[in-house]
Amino acid sequence: MDTRLADVLRDAVPFSLPLSKPFRGITRREGVLLRGPSGWGEFAPFADYDSHRAAPWLACAVEAAFGVWPQVQRSSVTVNAIIPAVGADQAASMARAAVLDQGCRTIKIKVGAPGETLADDESRVVSVRDAADRALQSLGEVGSIELRIDANAAWDLATAERALNRLGAYQLQYVEQPCRAVADLRALRSRVDVPIAVDESLRIDQLSPPQLREVADVVIVKAGPLGGAWRALEIVKDLDLPVVVSGGLDSAVGLTSGVMLAAALPAVDGVVLASGLGTGALLDADVVQPVRVPINGMLDVGRVSPDLDALMQARDRLDDDAARQWRQRIVDAWVAGGESLVEQLPDPA
Repeated sequence: MDTRLADVLRDAVPFSLPLSKPFRGITRREGVLLRGPSGWGEFAPFADYDSHRAAPWLACAVEAAFGVWPQVQRSSVTVNAIIPAVGADQAASMARAAVLDQGCRTIKIKVGAPGETLADDESRVVSVRDAADRALQSLGEVGSIELRIDANAAWDLATAERALNRLGAYQLQYVEQPCRAVADLRALRSRVDVPIAVDESLRIDQLSPPQLREVADVVIVKAGPLGGAWRALEIVKDLDLPVVVSGGLDSAVGLTSGVMLAAALPAVDGVVLASGLGTGALLDADVVQPVRVPINGMLDVGRVSPDLDALMQARDRLDDDAARQWRQRIVDAWVAGGESLVEQLPDPA
């Protein structure tokens, strides 16, 4: 695709969004919205990502704002709610809201957070399981909520085995990235009954499909870190494993890339797993009003443009130095590989 850096920077709007609760050590989500002929895109690599890791995020944003997305196979996508590493009472309250207010039937719980113990994790999982199932029953529905946990590679092999032998009693759909080392994942899979999903092992280790099938039952894909929807689809096409699309605590604009990717994924054996895109509930403000959260457990497919007032408020939360730093991150990511990734994107019709 023939897009120049000057085009990318022309209408770039740095932003900052406050979180309703701390998440993975941050209290606000920052990034840059890009506007192009196709609409809006979001560039929001985390602060600790260097320019090379940020380059695919830039390609994803350019794809959204200047390019075209793959053809979708469904008009809406089912999503999970997410419970951060909070206390048991707060987790229960969030689980009830996820079921009753957002209509979610799948919930992901963060575990293994710094300073947390296995007892803390178990208390959170128990509270969510009980509160969510009770909420479901209050609606007259039969069955249980699907629960997932995400350790963000926090555990070594021994800790992961001990944790999953306890937490597995609560009917978990899967555990996401329990260990960082590929060898530990391989060993763990033979020792526990909880299915294993991998995220970092795909993005960072770049394991081949046969290698992934040795260590994982499910693969997590994210549009931003993989360079956009087209590139993500190319990466997963030969996996022969269930795929779950997740996000990176995105704004409503950034979330759209993930939704489009999830809508374009083919079903595996007729099954489409809930995507990890219900993160809007963790934002205290968004670039749209109101914050984009699931309705009936789903997000509709389609482009999202920011509301002017909400965007200006998000822009004004950053001082001039922070805004300049974000524009410089775009330049650095472009030089570090973003330009090459953008050139590989399909041209708009």
